[in-house]
Amino acid sequence: SITDFGGSFLNQPDQVTPMTDTSSCVSNAPESIALSAAEARDRMVAEAVPISGREFLPVRSALGRILSADIVAPHDVPAHDNSAMDGYAVRFDSLSGAGETRLNVVGTAFAGSAFSGLIGKGKAVRIMTGAVLPAGADTVVVQKVKRVDGDAVFVPAGQRKGQNTRRAGEDLARGAVALSAGKRVGPAELGLIASLGIAEVEVRRRLRVAFFSTGDELASIGKPLAPGEVYDSNRYTLHGLLTRLGADIIDMGVVPDQPQVLEATLAEAAQVADAIITTGGVSVGEADFVREILEKLGEVKFWKLNIKPGRPMAFGKVGKAWLFGLPGNPVAVMVSYTQFALDALLRLSGLDPLPVRPLLTVVAANAIKKQPGRREYVRGQIVAVDGEWQVKTVGNQGSGVLRSMSEANCFVVLPEDCTGVQAGDSVQVQLFDGL
Repeated sequence: SITDFGGSFLNQPDQVTPMTDTSSCVSNAPESIALSAAEARDRMVAEAVPISGREFLPVRSALGRILSADIVAPHDVPAHDNSAMDGYAVRFDSLSGAGETRLNVVGTAFAGSAFSGLIGKGKAVRIMTGAVLPAGADTVVVQKVKRVDGDAVFVPAGQRKGQNTRRAGEDLARGAVALSAGKRVGPAELGLIASLGIAEVEVRRRLRVAFFSTGDELASIGKPLAPGEVYDSNRYTLHGLLTRLGADIIDMGVVPDQPQVLEATLAEAAQVADAIITTGGVSVGEADFVREILEKLGEVKFWKLNIKPGRPMAFGKVGKAWLFGLPGNPVAVMVSYTQFALDALLRLSGLDPLPVRPLLTVVAANAIKKQPGRREYVRGQIVAVDGEWQVKTVGNQGSGVLRSMSEANCFVVLPEDCTGVQAGDSVQVQLFDGL
């Protein structure tokens, strides 16, 4: 989950540094003022209200879905006191505090086949991992520390009462909330639900997201390019991002730079989706109509961000559907989606995103040029050099060069007041894993 930044770097909590924002912005900023990255993200998440609608699914079908009701333990987990090791179940009061204790072995307990008798003083039962502790037993002596002679086992001194046992309910007590509503179901959650014997769970319905590209210059893949045309890659990138999100996606294709067609497409999308994502048409070019139409059909919350790449980004509403108008350049699309739209979409889905996204501190392997005044997301690749994590920039950093995103595994996040980076400086990075 966004909420799950993978990779070994996250096993170094002392390197996680919260994202800070050094700019000052005013809510409802005028056209000439661009919002800071932090304010734009916070406003989007605050505006988003989780969608309604629920469904019941078999446990195996719930992977990646968001719970709409608490999962309550119908019984203790584990259900019985049991052994955590292979060994011998004994009464602690049978053991001598000094020297070996001789115990008679009176039976065996297997996982799924309990010993039915009562362990008296001076007795022991051979027990396997997971087997129910026999009545009277409160301690397990591990197999490797004993000495056996026929039906007798000799236990050395130094044992502790209750050692190597798992008590009923120590994981979950009956009636306790095992998983709270709003939790995304991952592999561990599937196993936990199954351990409770629950076969069906209640989850939120999937978020419905419609998306399309705008521009007369866009050609469909598989067709020869005419002069001035480019292939529409943004819809394929968004298809991958939204599929990973777990949304029900509605691909509405390419919309030409014709105001009437664009208006009709936005109105149609608002009827079938909870959120709409467009790419292109949000800059100040004379053929860019999205903002004008958005103001006609709904409302514009903000239009400019103080970032690079991805400065022009629209956020607003068409009917009841939230609109995310992303830039047209491929890298700017991915930056705008991962840094802003993603958290708002997660919130709409019913999941609370992290208050701030984790950043890791590593060493810059090369210099990075930057002018102060806006936050920049530079494509980088984290590598290990002599046991130290370093990040180097990769590829052409132009906002239209998608290949550099494929070569990178992280963003180097340069704050607004940064005036450039020298090789050897510490910088903050955000891993692609989990975005």
